[in-house]
Amino acid sequence: MRIKDWPASERPREKLLNHGARHLSDAELLAIFLGSGLRGRDAVQISRDLLHRHGPLRQLLDRSPRELAKLPALGPARACRLAAALELGNRHLAAALTRGDAISDPHVAGRYFSQRLRHSPHEIFAALFLDTRNRAIVFEEMFHGTVDSTEVHPRELVRRALQHNAAAIIVGHNHPSGCTLPSAADRAMTTRLKQALALVDIHLLDHLIVGDGDPVSLAERGWV
Repeated sequence: MRIKDWPASERPREKLLNHGARHLSDAELLAIFLGSGLRGRDAVQISRDLLHRHGPLRQLLDRSPRELAKLPALGPARACRLAAALELGNRHLAAALTRGDAISDPHVAGRYFSQRLRHSPHEIFAALFLDTRNRAIVFEEMFHGTVDSTEVHPRELVRRALQHNAAAIIVGHNHPSGCTLPSAADRAMTTRLKQALALVDIHLLDHLIVGDGDPVSLAERGWV
């Protein structure tokens, strides 16, 4: 049975229009981008197979367009469509930080850090520099590390903050393992950074841990 022959309540596009994208499974969302099936398999079946063999979703979509194009049932056109959709999402999140509005919702910054850092197989420590009204000045990847650690230099972070004339900073780093549980080293690093920045009257607003799922805010846990 083709998808268009399914009950309307079960078709991915109709579900999205009636209930929103959040109500679709990973396979259903992926099927919308595929558009159609191949050789007796509908788009949802193909999507489920891709996720089963080459997933989960993050692992699948972290591939480059050339790598995606080599996977069964994708090819160059569908790979480009997926890569373009991801970049649209990245630019949408970036626009929320650069349009001049104050960053009052920690989840906005969390989603942006997640999009920028979660794909990396190595740890990256990054900083979002903010002005006196908590508006974004610039996002920078400050330090690069190994698969399980990054050496962070508070002095360099302070130097860059002064160069940007920043009044506040949100920092974050990824855990390539996918686990977002903050370590004792993460908490100790946060304390050192907060103390160093305070010496030049710059506020550390949050430290975000990026991995699988939603990023963890150390500020929300009372550790900043």
